[in-house]
Amino acid sequence: MVANVAPETAPGVAKPLLAVNNIEVIYNHVILVLKGVSLQVQEGGIVALLGANGAGKSTTLKAISNLLRAERGEVTKGSVEYRGERVDGLTPNDLVRRGVIQVMEGRHCFGHLTVEENLLTGAFTRSEGQAEIRRDLDLVYTYFPRLKERRQSQAGYTSGGEQQMTAIGRALMSRPRMILLDEPSMGLAPQLVEEIFEIVARLNKQEGVSFLLAEQNTNIALRFATYGYILESGRVVLDGKASALRENEDVKEFYLGMGAGGRRSFRDVKHYRRRKRWLA
Repeated sequence: MVANVAPETAPGVAKPLLAVNNIEVIYNHVILVLKGVSLQVQEGGIVALLGANGAGKSTTLKAISNLLRAERGEVTKGSVEYRGERVDGLTPNDLVRRGVIQVMEGRHCFGHLTVEENLLTGAFTRSEGQAEIRRDLDLVYTYFPRLKERRQSQAGYTSGGEQQMTAIGRALMSRPRMILLDEPSMGLAPQLVEEIFEIVARLNKQEGVSFLLAEQNTNIALRFATYGYILESGRVVLDGKASALRENEDVKEFYLGMGAGGRRSFRDVKHYRRRKRWLA
């Protein structure tokens, strides 16, 4: 189904931690990228934002984290609410102070700084003393023991997996309630991807951090998420519980490469024509 209107919270159900309400995003004043996108993330949830490259996943995350202006983009319609308050007019650092931070696609570590120095930059919005920050740094090392081993290494000389861990650890240093995680599997070996997602699940369960993750790897995302939204050409075309999306025949065939007759080739999937009800 296409989400043309903002999702409504049913009576007696807690308001979502994050609510994106029918937003439209335009780049350079002319290029329409998102068209009426609505989604919700409940407190303590892991929500997957799925779709092919160019579907609008990263743009959606940047619209939430208010990073669009750096790329000459803007939200021209709709609203973004966090904990019941509109936040689409805030600066990115104000949003970080409120508990929402984005881990960018491609990791973007400071290559000339050590791993530990990178992690400490994540605490720049905090006003607590060094003892509190050191405790959180130790917590990051608990979840990412490999980073503790490499803490004095220059980040630019660490592996892709270690840089991804550094980027997530840096976000944790801001003490977030919600992390927007963009393409965490990009460029990583399958074993490392599994390790990253398992750590995300532990952070969600043990630290209460909610996640909205944009991911092309639909299979692993739906294994760890509780709910999912599928984007195509800047629109939400399907959403539902992750367990239901995993069993949906359209999702199996078009995104997982699995049809009723078994595994299909990439070429078959690439040229698969969606059922018309997807576009209703």
